[in-house]
Amino acid sequence: MLEVRVQYALPRAGWPSPRALHQAARAAWRGHGAAQVLLRVVDTEEGRHLNAAFRGRQAATNVLSFPAPPEATIPGGPLFLGDIVLCASVLAGEATEQHKPLAAHFAHMIVHGMLHLQGLDHQTVAEAEAMETIEREILDGLGYPDPYEEIP
Repeated sequence: MLEVRVQYALPRAGWPSPRALHQAARAAWRGHGAAQVLLRVVDTEEGRHLNAAFRGRQAATNVLSFPAPPEATIPGGPLFLGDIVLCASVLAGEATEQHKPLAAHFAHMIVHGMLHLQGLDHQTVAEAEAMETIEREILDGLGYPDPYEEIP
């Protein structure tokens, strides 16, 4: 079972509910046994700061995944996967630009971040295709459309 902790570092009104965020993270948990993840919804300033500090990029990005080091898991406790940081304003802008419901885009980025925390990546074409297939399956199971389908 996956324990999901949610933090909103900005006013919560207008953003997907903790329940919706929990649901997306749990749907993407591919492991067995007890695990924990932290989802943090941030403003542009915090998103920009984190992206600069950890990726050397000076703008906020939609999602950042921070895998936990092994020592972050308490002996005998659930596996701590790490943190997923979601920049609300970037996600809102992308959802509008891509003609997607905000909840669907948040769910996609949580699923994407969860897969990164579980070791998947998209550095090669084959990795990207495999990861996108898994994302589509998970999101379909949640009732969301294909996030990679072009919508006019």
